[in-house]
Amino acid sequence: MTDPISSELSESAGVISRIDPSSVRAAADVLIEAFRRGNQAIFMGNGGSSADAQHIAAEFSGRYFIDRPALPGVCLSNIAPVTAIGNDYSYDLVFKRQIEAFCREGDVAVCYSTSGNSKNVVLAAEEAKARGAKVISFTGDCGRLKEVADVAVVIPTRSTPRVQEGYLCASHIMCGIVESALFGSRAVFVDRDDTLAPNVPYCSDPALFDLYGDVPEGIARLTAAGFKVIVVTNQSGLGRGYFTMGTLDAIHSKMVSQAESAGGRIDGVYFCPHRPDEGCGCRKPRIGMGLRAVRDHGVNPYRSFMVGDSDADMEFGRRLGCSVFRVGGGATFTDAVDFILGARRRRVLLPRVGFCQLINGLPSDVRRLWISQAATRRSFPPEPSKECPRRLSAVLGTGFPFWP
Repeated sequence: MTDPISSELSESAGVISRIDPSSVRAAADVLIEAFRRGNQAIFMGNGGSSADAQHIAAEFSGRYFIDRPALPGVCLSNIAPVTAIGNDYSYDLVFKRQIEAFCREGDVAVCYSTSGNSKNVVLAAEEAKARGAKVISFTGDCGRLKEVADVAVVIPTRSTPRVQEGYLCASHIMCGIVESALFGSRAVFVDRDDTLAPNVPYCSDPALFDLYGDVPEGIARLTAAGFKVIVVTNQSGLGRGYFTMGTLDAIHSKMVSQAESAGGRIDGVYFCPHRPDEGCGCRKPRIGMGLRAVRDHGVNPYRSFMVGDSDADMEFGRRLGCSVFRVGGGATFTDAVDFILGARRRRVLLPRVGFCQLINGLPSDVRRLWISQAATRRSFPPEPSKECPRRLSAVLGTGFPFWP
């Protein structure tokens, strides 16, 4: 009895999963730029697409996730002008006439059409472009509208219900990106074990857990600078039965209390209880914990940082869109905080122990090359370019081992 339902759900999920993420990002970037200039977003569509246009316009004039000032998102589906223009002129002109009335250079017309051939939407898009506005289209994989658009979000199907489900999902993601970019908080995501505290394998006794000595002061500095501090930690010991939820809560309560002792604040703690073989979406390097934190705390990940000690931590941070800093090998949490606060002043602070001694021992031209990369990239240690590893390898006699 439920097989047809499961089949449709799977079909819808399959279509949504094939939407090009870069097109959604490009659409969000167009809106971010327009809102920053003080321009507006004008939404339109027919039938179900009209309802979607109204819905997404309201996400901007109201809110999506973050409590914030209203953004100028308007929809052209008001019944009075639609029926007046349709009656007095032609239904083909119901959106074009309103574009003539409201659209200005720098605005964005966001156009929904499952077929991509709705004449009134295509005419309005063409008029908007003629007036110097940008056009974003949401369509199935057919029709003329996507050819008119500056950014085309194509839902890879011609099934009307699947197209509408797809562009509602894509539009919601777009809203989240825009809202986060314009109003999101800056955060520092932090691994727990071997980053904030010594690793006690599958720690089952809160008495064995203590933060590193420099961590409370470092967290206080981040809090004072306006960063939210969010712990993201893999804790498969819970799923393996090595300790209870009550024990984990007690350890995290102790961690929060120790952080507060220096005047700092841990704003959130997220943990994955699953074993690696369970294939969950929250165990690092997958970004499920990060996405939850972004939504819960209104974070802009592209202005945030990830601090950790492992490859999984670094991959997690990069997937989420953060700048990254890897502790260990002489780099401490204090060095991470120096790097983060220094990045706000467009400078890079290198670790004080061992690593700096190595860099300072390099020939001056190679040292300048390395530091210039660190200053222009979003990670520490910096990721390699083609030139930098070659020069460093020539000096050191081996491949350079310090990149994460």
